[in-house]
Amino acid sequence: MSSLFAPSTSLAIQRRPALTPRLALRRAFAINAPLTIAGLAMLLAAGIAIIGLVVDHQTITGAPAWLKPAKFAFSLGLYCFTLLYLLAFVRGHRVIVALASTAIALGAVVEMALIATQAARGTTSHFNVSTSLDAAIFNVMGGFVVIVWTMSLLIALLLLRQPIADAAWAWTLRLGLLLSLVGMAAAVPMLLPTPAQLAAARSGPMLHTGAHSVGVADGGAGLPILDWSTVGGDLRVPHFIGIHGLQFMLIFGFLLTLGARWLDPRHRAALVWTGALSYLGLIVLLEWQALRGQSVVRPDSATIVAFTVLAMLTLGAAATVVWRARAQVASSDAARVSEQRPAPGSPGARRAE
Repeated sequence: MSSLFAPSTSLAIQRRPALTPRLALRRAFAINAPLTIAGLAMLLAAGIAIIGLVVDHQTITGAPAWLKPAKFAFSLGLYCFTLLYLLAFVRGHRVIVALASTAIALGAVVEMALIATQAARGTTSHFNVSTSLDAAIFNVMGGFVVIVWTMSLLIALLLLRQPIADAAWAWTLRLGLLLSLVGMAAAVPMLLPTPAQLAAARSGPMLHTGAHSVGVADGGAGLPILDWSTVGGDLRVPHFIGIHGLQFMLIFGFLLTLGARWLDPRHRAALVWTGALSYLGLIVLLEWQALRGQSVVRPDSATIVAFTVLAMLTLGAAATVVWRARAQVASSDAARVSEQRPAPGSPGARRAE
């Protein structure tokens, strides 16, 4: 099944009929029905959220009420369909795959349903413990997030053990999912009560526990659509960037396959590792920046230096890999020419003279 989805330049693949929506859906169900259903449910949820943005003009923490459900629907849908693609490379382990995929699909649907429910109620879904119902919703969401993370880790372990012919593409899949897991874990500091919340709890019940922002209250000035704080730290930045490291690695690996065919699998795998480690460094730096209460659009000198060092190390590592690959190609070409040249004293050499 994986041959239907892996990057290939073979003539057999190129001559296949066009992949129509019906055929794509049929193949998706054949690979994994739970994730396909969950992905389609997210598309439906995204449509409902967009309608909500048009007809419902109430705001929650300064943002349109249905903006958060829309963003989560797109993100969860993308994750479900991308994970579906990864499972096309897993052979065997049917029980484990069925358990993991069903749990992830259920977690995504429940998470989306609860976020939409809170939007319809006109209140926040995350960090909200102001009533017993709100606290129950937040705790259920948190429990399913842990399940999704654990089951995704299980799939990552299956991919690590799975033999895949193209080593570079194999590491693209594995490292991409691992980066996504790091991105999910980047949200853990959000769960810690802020100093303001702890101070308020001394004189009354705690209404919220945890926050997206660091150094400022949630709901302040933010970037359009993304709503990331422009005046303080925001842990949603590394969380978002990290989760979508999976898609970044797939795009990076695909472009590497198309644009650097002259590289052998070993050097392409080295570039994949370079890209993944660089992306991991980006997640870490964004988390560090956010935890210092600094907006992603207002980096200080220390942050600029750190990002510059990361960029230089990435470029240096990539240049080294490419240089070694070119040297190997040049050496192979020289050896091939030497083998084809007639030896001195041979009939071919005398004719050349």
